[in-house]
Amino acid sequence: MNKRIDKKKKKKNIFVSLLIGIYNQIDKILITPISRIIFKITGRLRNNSNKIEKILNRPHILLYLSLVFAILMFFLIDREVINLVQNEAEVIANQPVKVLYNEEAYVVEGLVDSVDVILTGNKSAIYLEKQLGNHEVVLDLTDYKPSNTSYRVKLTYNQTVESIKYKIDPTYLTVTIKNKVSKLFSISSELLNESKLNEKLSVESVELSKSEVVVKGSEDALNKIATVKALVDLSNPDYSNAGTYETDNIPIVAYDEKGNMLTNVEIVPSTISATVTLDTYKATVPIKVLTTGTLVTGKAISTVNINGNATYTVDIYGEKSVIDNITSVPVTIDIDALGNSGSKTYNVTLTKPNGVRYISESSAKINISFDDEKQKTIDIPASLVTAKNLDNNLSPNFPADFSIISIQVKGVESVINTITEENISAYVDLSGYTTGDYEVDLKIESDDPRVTYVVSNKVKLTIVQKNN
Repeated sequence: MNKRIDKKKKKKNIFVSLLIGIYNQIDKILITPISRIIFKITGRLRNNSNKIEKILNRPHILLYLSLVFAILMFFLIDREVINLVQNEAEVIANQPVKVLYNEEAYVVEGLVDSVDVILTGNKSAIYLEKQLGNHEVVLDLTDYKPSNTSYRVKLTYNQTVESIKYKIDPTYLTVTIKNKVSKLFSISSELLNESKLNEKLSVESVELSKSEVVVKGSEDALNKIATVKALVDLSNPDYSNAGTYETDNIPIVAYDEKGNMLTNVEIVPSTISATVTLDTYKATVPIKVLTTGTLVTGKAISTVNINGNATYTVDIYGEKSVIDNITSVPVTIDIDALGNSGSKTYNVTLTKPNGVRYISESSAKINISFDDEKQKTIDIPASLVTAKNLDNNLSPNFPADFSIISIQVKGVESVINTITEENISAYVDLSGYTTGDYEVDLKIESDDPRVTYVVSNKVKLTIVQKNN
């Protein structure tokens, strides 16, 4: 009984809404313009015809005229004379698709987020459909089962006004239904927008509230997962000073082996909490001057001053593991064909070494002076020669007669007189070498641009496998 009453009320409400809509159209299209015309006419005829003015000024005359025009409009609409009843088409764009299926048991591939609905019918019916309809587009998969074969399924539209016709674009979808499985994955943090963090701050640690999450999806989708990450956004305005921050609602995403984010999986939970610890870590290191090019013959660098000092240091900020491995900030100057003048000044830009977030100075003034070049020979014992970049499983053996190495040292006299064998770091670079007999260049490691080292002879050695 209640259902019948509700249906009657619904039909009555639709009918009333239709009449209200029609009356509003009549009032807008007919009554208001005609009333304006009548008032204009009365204004012109006011001096000539008092009778017409008296008639139109009567309180109910406009009501009677409106009634007449309403009846006339009714007949026009009923006989489909005016534009209001002509067939038209209208597009309702980007309507969401409601998919009916067992979300706990199945995964559906090939779905779309939205479609366009094209309504066709007379103008009043389309108007009523737009006002009263819920415009729900449904893809009903309740009767479909998982299969390796795709299904071609038709979309439906729940229309309210039966007299209109509709078309959905696209009308059909080709979908694949698969069983939903779940798997446990380890989770780690990934830092986003690190460049937006205060340059003097660095992330000391990130502790996630969970170490594992459950990922649900088709077996094919789960097999593509390479990593699962919690995305910690360092542009958070709360991260303004060194300290420990408790952060909630950190999103979790899954990536494939190529780094693409996977959107066809469900992660439970989808967000987690984390404790983010920020710290300020710095180290004070010297500026290291390197040179490129060759001075004129017979000249050498006698002094190098940085901002007026023989040595100059800067503060660098960043992650502790990075900063601890940086011993200097290098800067290179070109000295090619110089030396005849007494000195030269350079204004240089200091470049942050890799991993450094902030450097206390961005530029420096370097002054170098020149003097006559002198040279001397220093003999060093072969025991001071080291091997670099050799595989850990290999070992270099030097011959028995390898005892003394002669090294020529060039520079101004006051500088080379301070150089002894203890100041010379000699080595052989064995990067990429395997077992066998070789002759390799002897190299000198030097941080002093005032001194040049010349080694004329090569070093003979044998590389052998270490005994385990």
